[in-house]
Amino acid sequence: MVAPLLQIAPLLQSPLEVKLGNPWANIAIFAVFVVVTLTIVIRVSQGGRKKASDFYTGGAQFDGRQNGLAIAGDYLSAASFLGIVGAIALSGYDGLLYSIGFLVAWLVALLLVAEPLRNTGKYTMADVLSFRMRQRPVRMAAATSTLAVSFFYLLAQMAGAGALVSLLLGVKSSLMQDLVIVIVGALMIAYVLIGGMKGTTWVQMIKAILLVLGAGIMTLWVLAKVGFNLSSLFGNANTAAQEAKAGTDLMRPMGKYGSNKLGFISLSIALVLGTAGLPHVLMRFYTVPTAKEARRSVSWAIGLIGAFYLFTFVLGYGAAWLVGAPTINTLPGKANAAAPALAYWLPGQGIGGTIFLAVIAGVAFATILAVVAGLAITASASFAHDIYNAVMKDGKADPAQEVKIARMTVIVIGILAIVGGIAAKSQNIAFLVSLAFAVAASANLPSILYSLYWKRFNTQGSVWSIYGGLISAIGLIIFSPAVSGAPTAMFPNANFDWFPLDNPALVSVPVGFLLGWLGTVLSKETPDLDKAAEMEVRSMTGAGAEGAIAH
Repeated sequence: MVAPLLQIAPLLQSPLEVKLGNPWANIAIFAVFVVVTLTIVIRVSQGGRKKASDFYTGGAQFDGRQNGLAIAGDYLSAASFLGIVGAIALSGYDGLLYSIGFLVAWLVALLLVAEPLRNTGKYTMADVLSFRMRQRPVRMAAATSTLAVSFFYLLAQMAGAGALVSLLLGVKSSLMQDLVIVIVGALMIAYVLIGGMKGTTWVQMIKAILLVLGAGIMTLWVLAKVGFNLSSLFGNANTAAQEAKAGTDLMRPMGKYGSNKLGFISLSIALVLGTAGLPHVLMRFYTVPTAKEARRSVSWAIGLIGAFYLFTFVLGYGAAWLVGAPTINTLPGKANAAAPALAYWLPGQGIGGTIFLAVIAGVAFATILAVVAGLAITASASFAHDIYNAVMKDGKADPAQEVKIARMTVIVIGILAIVGGIAAKSQNIAFLVSLAFAVAASANLPSILYSLYWKRFNTQGSVWSIYGGLISAIGLIIFSPAVSGAPTAMFPNANFDWFPLDNPALVSVPVGFLLGWLGTVLSKETPDLDKAAEMEVRSMTGAGAEGAIAH
């Protein structure tokens, strides 16, 4: 998720400027999480990693509750925990708007996408988009979009991993930060190669439980300090902000976005619509055996994700009160360090703070590993199933060979993610994640909705929609203030920001929908009404869906 960054000049020198807690305690907790999760991955994946259905969907053996936990594990990235808490700590009310946007996005996924997608597809998003279209062009377009979204999301997670772990281990050397990114990438490759989707799902389930539980404990701890009185918490946080002369009224709506309302609307569109087009989230619907379990899994996910984002509200104001904006801004990562700093402050620092911080840091590290593993398996499935099998082998590839190609793809993706993460470690992580959301909302969602709900939609419309949304989203971001022309841009000394919004969704999402319609009405292709009727029946009732999953 997006990790909002607010640049405020440091006002005080913090006693935590060098490190948070004890680096050796953090390393020990990290090691425990890695050993335990790898052991679980090895145990649950034994004997079931050769078939394509096992590698891609875990054999579709997970129930709705388990898959709901895994979806929450996929969706709640470290940036959700670290970035949103920091945004609320520094921006107050406006930071909560990220939490609301992410939660509302699940209603779109539940009402429009989850069940029909599960009923119509088999392994990837392209299964749905190409169901009644010409296979090669649509699968190629869908795979390209999936790889683009997954890669930019991976870059953000890898760069975030380097920043987080370096902060918690007190690492300042650039070479050591690179080493951290290499280790995270190697672990990601190991999780996916050893466990496939089944092992990855179990890691995500464990991580979701730990993250929600950890955030819940911190929330109760903060509330206990104010007698479970939210008004007192808000008042204390606002008073602390004013006394520190941070210049921020934490209770005033639109204080951050008031001067750029269109930018806020554009970001909101990306967050709300992007979720229903994120390929690594969509792929989770194929791991359940029935459409009923798909609906149940989204309901579980909404409950867990909703609770988590309510926790971030309390944690953000708690960090503003107990840690303070000046201290947060002296820490490496600034806003992203608010949650770890709060974990260190809650027990009163000292040994209690060191231990609690190590546990919360371990949870955040497990969060990164789970998300990058989910992204890697999604990207590898898209390449092996959609490009290698459907495009290069005309859908006749040997299943064992397809899985072999998927495993090789995981290694390549892991290496690219490591190299990209090292290159992007000093870049704006929020920019990288918002790019993934903008592409998902612009390229994937219009084609998905048209495919599911418009009988006349055809191959040309699908290809135009995907490529048009992809090119417009990436193109507009390249010429936005997120890349150049602003102090916080990727290239602050350059100046080619003719597009005024950081996030392009306000323009690129309508472009995706418009090109999907235009390509369809201008095409001379005769729609296959029988196939459209079959898709409608299958998507709405689930009839024939079980056969779609079996390999």
